[in-house]
Amino acid sequence: MIRQTALVALAALSLTAAAQAQTLRIGLREDPDILDPTLARTFVGRIVFAALCDKLFDINEKLEIVPQLATGYRWEDPKTLLITLRDEVRFHDGEPMDAEAVRYSLNRHLTLQGSFRRGEINTMEAVEVVDPKTVRIRLKAPSAPFLSQLTDRAGMIVSPKAAEAAGRNFGTKPVCAGPYRFVERVAQDRIVVERFPGYWNAPVVTIPRITYQPIPDNTVRLANLQSGSLEMVQTIEPDDIKTVQKNPRLKVVAYDGLGYQSITLNLANGARAGGPFAKDPRVRAAFELAIDRNAINQVVYEGAWTVTAQPVPPSSPYHVKEFQPQPRDLDTARALLKQAGVTLPVQLELTIPNSPDLRQVGEVIQAMVKEAGFELKLSAMEFASSLQAANRGEFETYLIGWSGRVDPDGNTWTFMHSGGAQNDGKYASPEVDKLLDAARIEQDMAKRRALYAEVWQIALRQDRSRIYLWHAKNIVAHTTRLSGFVPVPDGLIRPQGLRLQ
Repeated sequence: MIRQTALVALAALSLTAAAQAQTLRIGLREDPDILDPTLARTFVGRIVFAALCDKLFDINEKLEIVPQLATGYRWEDPKTLLITLRDEVRFHDGEPMDAEAVRYSLNRHLTLQGSFRRGEINTMEAVEVVDPKTVRIRLKAPSAPFLSQLTDRAGMIVSPKAAEAAGRNFGTKPVCAGPYRFVERVAQDRIVVERFPGYWNAPVVTIPRITYQPIPDNTVRLANLQSGSLEMVQTIEPDDIKTVQKNPRLKVVAYDGLGYQSITLNLANGARAGGPFAKDPRVRAAFELAIDRNAINQVVYEGAWTVTAQPVPPSSPYHVKEFQPQPRDLDTARALLKQAGVTLPVQLELTIPNSPDLRQVGEVIQAMVKEAGFELKLSAMEFASSLQAANRGEFETYLIGWSGRVDPDGNTWTFMHSGGAQNDGKYASPEVDKLLDAARIEQDMAKRRALYAEVWQIALRQDRSRIYLWHAKNIVAHTTRLSGFVPVPDGLIRPQGLRLQ
């Protein structure tokens, strides 16, 4: 009996080991929010969507727009886009991915209550089904960034049948046309997907199962990679690069990203926007002038990041080189608070996603602004919860990152326009709205960059509506048993082509 029990136990262990060998376990920095491409906001959610939901178009490592569910496109005129679709594409529920599904999905992104895609594609006037494999999109006006918006969640196509059946619960069991289908989700623990045998490009998908595990603590996430409990981590900190490089079983890939880290300021979103900080740009200017971006970069990130004062990275042709961060100036900061006539110290709260490095950033900022006359309280929250709180206006200042987009509109309009879905601070300026809308239409690169330069001068320097801190690198680490990872500047982990030995 003992021998039989032992054999059964060994067999179970063998099966478990075999199952693990067929699973790619990826450590994420946070737990994603809802897995509905229309309603989602988080960057880590985009990593999961890369497995679940193909898009009409994608981008490659050269930042070129390439077809995915589409086979090509043609502008019939500046306001009319014709898109052709792949043959024999199926959703995970077996339904066909055709022109009608594209029409349904784009309209869902545009009209569903609470959609965060609406501001990205709101120049869209109508979607027409030409035939089962062709759609025509009519725009209200020419749009320079429109095609690039279809390389992210606004271009993800969902199963109309599944979406209609699930309603607003679609994110609990998403059904798309990606290389993997949804299996299960345990909040704060794991998201599991399995290879979809009916995928249109099945030969490039070799790993049977992927498990995404949210691990907010950088040290714990790295320890799991080193121990073999994870095969890949979405990110590590710059000071951990040398540690990984010394391990012959691991590999690290560091490359420039498209995003930024910033502080959102609540100017008009509910009761938390009632104090002098929200009402007086001089108080906000004093706060920013008390911050030394270079010092934060050195203390927390060993100088690995690129400090900034704008949302467009230096690698972009739309980056405004002349718009640089102002040096720390405590004398001017104190003088501005005196001019504003505020009672010192100015009481303020900074909401921070609950990860060790960002908590350290918060502590450094807390010490810096105290010297100018601010008493800054830190409030650490789980990331998805902090996004929801920000949307409700339950914050005063909020340390928040954005993974970035190829076109500068994707880094600006939704955050700075009064109609932007992710304008959590409710900044509103008719002049800035006009400039952002004009930048969407302008096709000339130099003229478009000049429009953004005007936006930065008004929204960031004059109105002090938001504080941009740095552009980070993407730093991915994985076991040497994993091959085929392609570093694309958007930081996503695309499963196509990955192989696990």
